[in-house]
Formats: sequence, C-alpha cells, structure tokens
Amino acid sequence: MYLATTGRPDAPPPRPSGARRRVSGTVLALGTVSLVTDVSSEMVTAVLPLYLVVGLGLTPLQFGFLDGLFNGATALVRLLGGHAADRGGRHKRVAGFGYALSACSRLGLLLAGAATGWIAAALAGDRLGKGIRTAPRDALITLSSPPEDLGRAFGVHRAMDTTGALLGPLAAFALLWATADAYDAVFVVSFCTGVLGVLLLVVLVPGGRAGPAAGGGPRPRARTLLAPLRSAAYRRILGATALLGAVTVGDAFVYLLLQRRLDLAVTWFPFLPLGAAAGYLLLAVPAGRLADRIGRRKPFLYGHGALLLAYALLLAPGPGPLLLGLVLGLLGVFYAATDGVLMALTGPLLPAGRRASGLALVQTVQALARLVAATGFGAAWTVWGPTAALVLALAGLTAALGCAWRLLPDTPPGLVPAPSTVPAPAPAPEGPSA
Repeated sequence: MYLATTGRPDAPPPRPSGARRRVSGTVLALGTVSLVTDVSSEMVTAVLPLYLVVGLGLTPLQFGFLDGLFNGATALVRLLGGHAADRGGRHKRVAGFGYALSACSRLGLLLAGAATGWIAAALAGDRLGKGIRTAPRDALITLSSPPEDLGRAFGVHRAMDTTGALLGPLAAFALLWATADAYDAVFVVSFCTGVLGVLLLVVLVPGGRAGPAAGGGPRPRARTLLAPLRSAAYRRILGATALLGAVTVGDAFVYLLLQRRLDLAVTWFPFLPLGAAAGYLLLAVPAGRLADRIGRRKPFLYGHGALLLAYALLLAPGPGPLLLGLVLGLLGVFYAATDGVLMALTGPLLPAGRRASGLALVQTVQALARLVAATGFGAAWTVWGPTAALVLALAGLTAALGCAWRLLPDTPPGLVPAPSTVPAPAPAPEGPSA
C-alpha cells in the first residue's frame, strides 16, 4: 500500500492533475547558494593541482595522497552531518556550518604558504565542509517539495549548482591571467564568494525546523542512525547504489583515457570536465521532469547505461572529435539522470525526522564504493594497462546494471510506502532538543 505524502504534517494538499507545477522558493534559494558556493570552490579546485605541484613543488604522489585521503573523509563525515541535522530538525544550521567551514578553508590556503601541514588542514576543512552540508541541503529540498515533483526540484537545484561549477574555473583562470599568476588573488576572491554563499543561505533559506523533532517529539539518537535500513525498499536502493558505485570509474580516469586516445595537448586537459558539466547543466531539469513522469528507477538505470556506452566508445575506433563529443555528452547524461534522481528516489521512503541521515547513508555508500572503484581501476591500469582495465570496468558495470535492474524498487512517482513499512523513531528519554 502506498500513500502520497512527504512525511511532513504541514505537507501541501494534493493538486489537481492540470495544475501548473513550480519549484518551491526554498529549492531556488538553495540553488542560488549552491551556485555561488560552487563558483568559490571550483575556483580553487581548478588551480589547486598547478598551485601545489608547480607552485609549491609537491610531487604528484603527495598531491594524490592528500586528495584521495580527504575525499574518503568526506564520505564518512556525511553520516555525522545527516545525523546532526535530524536532531531537532536543524537542517539549515548544519548546512550553514558546512558552507562556512568550506569558505574559511580558502582563507586557510592563503595563510598556509608553503607549509604542507597547514595546506592539508585547509583541504581537510574544505572537504569536511562539503560532506557536512550535502545531506542536510538535500533533505531541505525533499522536505520543501511535493514527492511527485522531487525529480524536477533536484534537477533545478543541480542545474544551478553546475552553473557555478562551470563559472568557477573560468573565473579562476581569468584572475590568473589578469594578475600574472597570483594564486593569492584567486584564494581571496574565492573566500569572499564563499562568505557570500553563507550570507545568502542565512537570508534566503527559511530557518524553521523540519520534521517531527521540530514539534517537540522524539529526536533521532546515535544508536538509531541505521534505522532506515529497516525499510526493505531503502535497503534495495542502498544495495543497488553500492553495486553500481563499485564499478563506476572516476571521471579523472575517463579524461586521462580521452587524452591518451586523442593525443590532446596538456593545456586542453583542464577543459574536459567543463564539457561534461555543460551536458549535465542542459539535461538536469529535463531528466528530473522525466523521472517525475515515468518513475525514478528507469532514468537512474538509463543514466548508468549512458556511462556504459561511454566506456564502450573509449574502446571502439572512431574519429577523434566525434569521440570526444560523444563521451563528454554521455557523461553529462549520466550525471543528469543519476545524481538528483537518486535523492528523489530515496527521499520519500524516509520519515521527515530521518530524512537527512537516510540520504547521508546512501551518499556515503556511493562515495565509498566509487573510491573502491577508482582504486581498483588504478591498480588494474598499473598492472595490465589501460585497455584491460577498461574492459574489466565495462564487464563489471554490465553485470552491476543487470543486478540493479532487478534490485531497485519500482515505486510509482510521488508515492511512498505506508507508515507501517517505515518505523517511527524510538522515544528518547532525554526529551526534546534544545
């Protein structure tokens, strides 16, 4: 049995089938915050390898170790951010802390100079801030949108977010050109832009508490962090996400394979992610609307099918420019059909009081699975070469897609399991959150 509800007592009433659908103001506000914040973060991300390896003389091994370590830490801290947000419905407060921590890390890079330890601390602050804010932000999107419109809501948010990701590198390289490679100027502008993102969050995003804990009811406790696993549909989504993530090669490897295959000049390499991001930007909203119309399961699987085709094209002969455009376009399709759609698929299955922690668990499993995939692909490349590694990835993704097709629940759009299938939070003796 299914009920059309968001899990909130103040959920909007069902609309007539012909009613015009609009994205909520909260989603647009969060999209604006993400756009500004991504300009700030991608300014640093675009120049960081050059700054650390060329400017400060770190070896590629040192840079790769720092980057991989902190990406793994980001995956784990998502759980803490989600749990903290659910305690008392403090989604905005926890997300704001994450945004502020990332903004301050830019200032840390400016003050660190050539001290590797301080650079590591600044990078850790940036990654931890991103990990903390992601689940509360996505929970706010699900709590402020009707379940039948979640695909559209996440599509709009991800499109705005990706706009910032496109503008950030362009702004960074323009600053370096205007200031004769003054990296300090990039860090200062990035810090100011990050602070602006925090201020926009404070001013534009509603600050009310969300979920049952807001009304003085029981709040989630640490021992109930894994309570969403009691839902069979949620466990199936988690299992499919882990399977597919474990055979998803990192984007950096795809770009390296393209560079080797097409013999691209090194100066063009930083622009490859922009091509995939442009496809993501164009397709995020249409993919979200399609997911709302036909259900979220099929677009999510079709997106991984696009990734499978991209891997196959990297193995097939063909003209260089056409191959480049097709692979980058398919990467854009993959992210547009999977990133926000996965959150839209999962969110309605979770009660409001566990929304952030439940989404955080899915994001953490996906991130750790992809970390395993990147490590395995890198090892296979080192031992057997890039072609053999790609063949293994192609075979693994094909098998994972077949399993996920049977595993993912086929929940109709806008509907969630009846309350009897999603257990309520256990009472907490210490009373409501302060």
